[in-house]
Amino acid sequence: MKLCIMQTTPRSGDSSLAINLQTLDKAASEASSEQADILIAPEMFLTGYNIGETAVREAAQEADGYMLEKVANLAYTHKIAIVVGFPELAEDGQVYNSAAFISSSGKKLCVYRKTHLFGDVDRAQFSAGGSLCDPFTYQGWKIALAICYDIEFPEVARFYAQSGTDLILTPTANMAPFFNVASNMVPVRAQENALYIAYANYVGSEGEFTYCGLSCLCGPLGDDIARAGRGDEELVYGSISRQEIQYARKGTPYLEDLRNELYTQ
Repeated sequence: MKLCIMQTTPRSGDSSLAINLQTLDKAASEASSEQADILIAPEMFLTGYNIGETAVREAAQEADGYMLEKVANLAYTHKIAIVVGFPELAEDGQVYNSAAFISSSGKKLCVYRKTHLFGDVDRAQFSAGGSLCDPFTYQGWKIALAICYDIEFPEVARFYAQSGTDLILTPTANMAPFFNVASNMVPVRAQENALYIAYANYVGSEGEFTYCGLSCLCGPLGDDIARAGRGDEELVYGSISRQEIQYARKGTPYLEDLRNELYTQ
């Protein structure tokens, strides 16, 4: 399976949804022409991330709203699965920082709500999700979603790994000075759980934030399969291999040798 990771500048404001959908359309077309199977966009891509509590609530839609309907149309048109972040309005009126996985046939396979909120901006704009993603199967691969700060907790990736996950797709809005998350932590999460992690970040500025870039696909041996730079908008591509996962799990069988009885209170 081939992945395309989208590193772009956040765009917010009155016309942001239309602009961001155009950007997504162009990226999906290009990624499809490169035979990519999945396109991963950054956190809250459809509206921008650091836009304020009022703007988030005004933009928020239910998961079956027209924002994701338009993304589903793009996925179907370009025959590529798309992972995209958006503000989700729940039935009880709470707003979540969510990401959706939409298949190449335009079917919504998963909507995940960010469970670990980072800092004042996240906590002011969103409620925390109450559960991790239920891993799902796409083209024979078991996939789960995480959002930004989630992947910095070892327990998240370990939970997914113990659930049989092969690939964690992670939209993010990681800002300076936290460059080490993408360069150090993400590869370690992949290696210690013998799986792949795709990490799609922004570049440029949004309010007081300057984003780190360094979007990446890291493999089960902790290596970079693909890596973007710190400052440019770009699409980066990488392929995942079952043989590499099998090799990693045989060579360093962390999951098999884990002694869970030692870690319970």
